[in-house]
Amino acid sequence: MSTKATRSLHLSSSLGGELYFVSSNKHKFEEVQAFLASALPSIRLRFFEAELSEPRARLEEVAKEKAREAFALVKKPLFVEDSGLFIDAYKGFPAQYSSWVYKTLGLDGVLKLMSGFEGEERRAHFKAIIAFTHDGSHVQLFEGIVKGRISDEKRGREGFGYDPIFIPEGYDKTFAEDKHLKRKLSHRYKALNAFKGFLEELTSPSDVETKNER
Repeated sequence: MSTKATRSLHLSSSLGGELYFVSSNKHKFEEVQAFLASALPSIRLRFFEAELSEPRARLEEVAKEKAREAFALVKKPLFVEDSGLFIDAYKGFPAQYSSWVYKTLGLDGVLKLMSGFEGEERRAHFKAIIAFTHDGSHVQLFEGIVKGRISDEKRGREGFGYDPIFIPEGYDKTFAEDKHLKRKLSHRYKALNAFKGFLEELTSPSDVETKNER
């Protein structure tokens, strides 16, 4: 049996059909649950509410550290998600500080920062990083990115966070104006889709059996 096959069996066994999502944001859990419940009904998704630390680092490193910190609390296979808004006019800011900016400046503050910028100058993108660990040591990352622009004003009542001021590329509505648009295009769903493929491989008996025969 190959090293990869052995590791797949170990991961599948440790998963045991149950997976934890660790976050302090229940809105994120609702989005994650809606996606995985339909995509992978064999996995029981649990929510563990916790306020995890926010190290000053790149988004990928933040997600890794959060996953390790979360495992110390849960001690079960889990994943965390960290995301950021990157505004071109401010060289990618707020990036990993998106949560802090949202809490301190709010949407009105961000729109004020964007005053005077027009057209292409309002370009931005969202990035989501999902970090999965089954043992608190090995962490695997899954990325999702959606390009777009900052709107001129807050629009819509759906979603949360920056959704009322983010318009995805090729569209005229913000994520907060069309939840179906968000589900189809958002950074979080793209990262979740990549993660889903990984979980399908782990939980597929036929896939593991094929690997054993090689």
